[in-house]
Amino acid sequence: MQKYTTQWYSQALQQEMPIAVYGHYGFALLLIPTAAADYLEYERFQLLDSLAPFVDSGVCKVFSINSINRESWLNDEMYPPHKAIRHNQFNAYVAQEVVPFIRQNTSLETPIYTCGASFGALHAMNLFLKHPDAFSGVISMSGVYDLSEYTKGYHDEQVYFNSPEQYLSNLEDTWYLDKIRSSKHIHIYSGSGDYEDPNASRRFSDLLQRKGIPHDLGIWGADIKHDWPTWRMMLPFIISRYFVA
Repeated sequence: MQKYTTQWYSQALQQEMPIAVYGHYGFALLLIPTAAADYLEYERFQLLDSLAPFVDSGVCKVFSINSINRESWLNDEMYPPHKAIRHNQFNAYVAQEVVPFIRQNTSLETPIYTCGASFGALHAMNLFLKHPDAFSGVISMSGVYDLSEYTKGYHDEQVYFNSPEQYLSNLEDTWYLDKIRSSKHIHIYSGSGDYEDPNASRRFSDLLQRKGIPHDLGIWGADIKHDWPTWRMMLPFIISRYFVA
């Protein structure tokens, strides 16, 4: 598999941010790490190995970035409003720096899909909903869609505006809704085994249904746990079923 890594000093985050790129052609798949993980997590846990047939054949080109969750919601020493500020700086980094980088390394016409598991699923969905002009869709695996699950009781307007389950309920802006509804690739998947929360996916699916947003919901069985073997099965399944002609 073709791979290279690079990094740049992020103006939004005021620090060096690395990125790993896998493949040479195809739609762009932007991987958002889980929890407190880094840009090589998906490779380290062999999810890239499971995607190798699609990457090597030019179906997709993968871009994997760092998270900053340890500098925001997972940092117990940080004042909660400052966590929200850091979270928004991450959103700006992706929209203002990562997206142009992907465009430079693909084309202006190449669709970009956000993708993540666990906490990364929330980020992936949030980024897509906030920037449906930049992203063509989203693959969210084993996620919850309310940031309050991670804020230990803290709530402010920034928690609200970064919780898809909260703000989408009240979204009436037709510019956003029309672009979101035009996506052919909103995929929400969960297992029903240990540490999974399939009801979070069901609730969010119900919300999308009420807003008239087409999407794909997949709830797998009780033997499917919140762990890497699940995501190594799920992501290739979704790509092979919905992205390969």
